[in-house]
Amino acid sequence: MMQLRLARNAMANLLAAAIPALVMLVTVPLVVRGLGEAGYGVYSLVTAIVGYFAVIDINVTAGSVKYIAQHKANDDDDQVAETVSFGLASYGAIGLVGGSGIFVCAGWLVDTVFAVPEALRTDARAALQLAAPGFLFGQMQAYLNSVPQALMRYDMSGRVEIVFGVLVPLATVGVLLLGGGLADVIALRVVASMVHGLILWRTIGRLLPTLRLRWPGAHARAALLRFSGWSFLSRFATLSYAHADKLIIGALAGVTALAYFTVAATLANRVLSLGFRLSGVFFPATSALAATGQLRRLDQTYVKATRYVVFVNAAILALLAVFAYPILAWWMNADFARHGALILAVMALSQFVDSLTSLPSLVNDGMGHPRVSGLFAVTRALVGMVLLYAGIGGWGIVGAAWAHLAGALMFTGAFLVYVHGRTVPTPLGRLLLHGYLPGLAGVGLVSIAAGAAARLLGGSPLDIVLSMGAMMLLLILHGALFVVAPDDRDLAWSRWRTWRRQAGR
Repeated sequence: MMQLRLARNAMANLLAAAIPALVMLVTVPLVVRGLGEAGYGVYSLVTAIVGYFAVIDINVTAGSVKYIAQHKANDDDDQVAETVSFGLASYGAIGLVGGSGIFVCAGWLVDTVFAVPEALRTDARAALQLAAPGFLFGQMQAYLNSVPQALMRYDMSGRVEIVFGVLVPLATVGVLLLGGGLADVIALRVVASMVHGLILWRTIGRLLPTLRLRWPGAHARAALLRFSGWSFLSRFATLSYAHADKLIIGALAGVTALAYFTVAATLANRVLSLGFRLSGVFFPATSALAATGQLRRLDQTYVKATRYVVFVNAAILALLAVFAYPILAWWMNADFARHGALILAVMALSQFVDSLTSLPSLVNDGMGHPRVSGLFAVTRALVGMVLLYAGIGGWGIVGAAWAHLAGALMFTGAFLVYVHGRTVPTPLGRLLLHGYLPGLAGVGLVSIAAGAAARLLGGSPLDIVLSMGAMMLLLILHGALFVVAPDDRDLAWSRWRTWRRQAGR
């Protein structure tokens, strides 16, 4: 029953990311065309700066998700109310502080720190100042979105996420077609974030009809802050590192180079982050299982989830890496393909390596050990930023991609070796044999065959489409035959027959 519930929540969480990601991929070329390459580079810079200010978030969300799931598993509604109240107050304060900082620093950042062309500086300053209240709304929205997820109702948070994830990119294109500019796009997103938060608050009211805001006692505050303090290290490091490449490129290489890098890196990130959405449901589930002592079930579910998530991510990586140039050429244009094909392939591989830490990190934190993931994340970010600065300084945006991959390989291996058998109750050998090997072996063979076939067939659009189609078919067959567990195949087949019988009546 737990595995079925996890699967449903994972699918809801996946769709909440996949559908907006698809819309984003369709609309990015239109946004780039509407803003111009330099203008899109400034837009990327603005979003990176706003994202960087989120490092002041002490990550009460992590502690809140853990303790809401734990208290709900123990039917303690008062503790749930105290946790939600503390989270709302914390993120309101964080949003006000960060938004004020963005507004005050806008001119200095645009005029002094980054290589923004003179003609775009006025728009960039206005966009940053407009984004300041958006930071407050974004922080509140992020916290409110986590509450249904802590209650294992990803279906409800996912529906809201899909609606806004589809409407906002489409509305952005509409604004640009009507003659709007960068400031208008930012204003649209600020308003959308505010409305998104209000709808989430009403959703929480339906899930927790007896919720009454109440300030938590000293013990509850201490527990939340202790857990969140260590999780903050992980969030701080992740956010710092996630935006460091764009900020360093913006300072050293200019906004046009930033546009080329951002498009390729965003494609790799958005597509491969779908695998993280499959695994994200594991944090509240681990917290609930650990609270009730069901460690054997946790081990079994963790290995099976790893088997599926690793295969999905590896399949996506293979498609992006083998067909990087035609994907960028079709999606954007030949110029972006020339500058970004290698970046897309290397960044996809880097994202895949990083993704191997997602599930073990969630289990580690759900078991109550955020200190471990926090310290690893900080070390990884510090070393990674040194690598990024050296890579960008020496080889430009291609150097940034290779620096990401080097950091991912170093720290993913170290993290996996350390946590398994210590803070994650599963031996690493068991995970490698039953979680990694079934998917990776087949994906590797299919990738080699597809790469060779693409070269032999030629580079016409029809040849590429046939190669991609054959590769996808082989990956699906391998997944169905060698990755999906026999009990899950039997369950799926049983449900399919039941549905056919009911449909035939």
